[in-house]
Amino acid sequence: MTDGKAKFPELSASPAPEASGLSRRSFLGHAIAGGVAAGTSYLGLTKDLYAQAGGPIYIGNHCELTGGFSSWGYWHDKAAKAAVKLVNDGGGIAGRKVELLTEDTESNPAVGSRKLRALIERGGANFVVGSVHSGVMLASIPVATELKTIYFSAGEATEATGSKGTRYSFRTGTDTYGLAAAGAPWAFANLGKTWTIISPDYAWGHSHYQEHKAVIEKLGGKVHPPIFVPLDAKDLVPYLAKIQQDTEVLFSVFFGAQSVAFYTQAKSMGLEKTMRMYSICGTMEAIAPADLQGAGEGVYLVENFPRMLKFKDDEFHKKHNEVMEIDDVDAREKTSTKVMAKSHAWQSWENVFALKEAIEKSGWKTKKDDLLVIEALEGLEMANSLGHPQGAKLLRKEDHSGIIDCYISRVIDNKFEVQKKVTREELGKAMPPRVDLSKMPA
Repeated sequence: MTDGKAKFPELSASPAPEASGLSRRSFLGHAIAGGVAAGTSYLGLTKDLYAQAGGPIYIGNHCELTGGFSSWGYWHDKAAKAAVKLVNDGGGIAGRKVELLTEDTESNPAVGSRKLRALIERGGANFVVGSVHSGVMLASIPVATELKTIYFSAGEATEATGSKGTRYSFRTGTDTYGLAAAGAPWAFANLGKTWTIISPDYAWGHSHYQEHKAVIEKLGGKVHPPIFVPLDAKDLVPYLAKIQQDTEVLFSVFFGAQSVAFYTQAKSMGLEKTMRMYSICGTMEAIAPADLQGAGEGVYLVENFPRMLKFKDDEFHKKHNEVMEIDDVDAREKTSTKVMAKSHAWQSWENVFALKEAIEKSGWKTKKDDLLVIEALEGLEMANSLGHPQGAKLLRKEDHSGIIDCYISRVIDNKFEVQKKVTREELGKAMPPRVDLSKMPA
């Protein structure tokens, strides 16, 4: 197999590791698996460590480098590159070097599905670490399935591992079903019984509305008709004015610039004085509360990975922060003013290591062995480790969903302070599988 760049010039391949000693490979292997602390330098290996006969393993990196989700995509790209470097520094996957082939979805479903086809058919991607944009993700799963290629979603629309999931679609993180199961019962008990849900008029927001409405109504609460906002709206006041006066909990689902607009305009209207502001991590992803100048103060939200190190204080989390070049409090990049999309971008890192585990466990050599990797991923238990710094988790067999620890946090003095941890065991019980993708043909 020829080099990824030569085959497909617009694809970028990750660099090969530099030369150094074999002992580092052994150390890194243990750290990735969780066997030792990961606080020691491990850079450098010789190319001779790789078994060249099989050629490289190509992993597609399908992410949002431009468009509305670019502030998240920057971090997904950086995490995927960092993970591939760690894997290669540790000797690759089954002795084979990993090449990362990157394509920009442009945060556009039509463009994203076309770019995915290019990644697989022209770039030769064997597996794909996929999009965090729910629209792109849902448009891409049929393409990946048609081309019989394992695709890891990072977006949250539950359909990706539900009604629109296939044998080839996986997600190590949470979805709207899981986030509702993790946070809505607590919010109902502690914040209020009458809800209004405001969100973008797009797959992610619609999915959150459906899932949270189901939980709140089952608990005996009331959910007002949703307020859906056009994705290009900058003035949200006309939509905020539609919120009914008896609302006790205002559940919002925005991202990026529109999220900033929501918080600042809601604050200017004094909405927080009459209702509790509740959300999920995506609303403040890649945003520091301090940058909202008080508009985010008091907001409750569900995190997938604690932004502050102190709420999961272990060597793997510390090393992850170090490699991603972020601080331990605000997750701000040390070389810029960017804030990490920390509750989502870890998936681009961990999906590479999940593939490594499944490929090595299954004995995969070529495309004809893909079913073996699928079977190895179904029900895969992942230990808290450098490879899985978010924490131990299960990739559930039936629906290919990640069952993980979640954290209900509140913004206090511009910091994400965890109020309650929802364990993966609690989450799994609260969200039983709705489908069994493992019984679908591959």
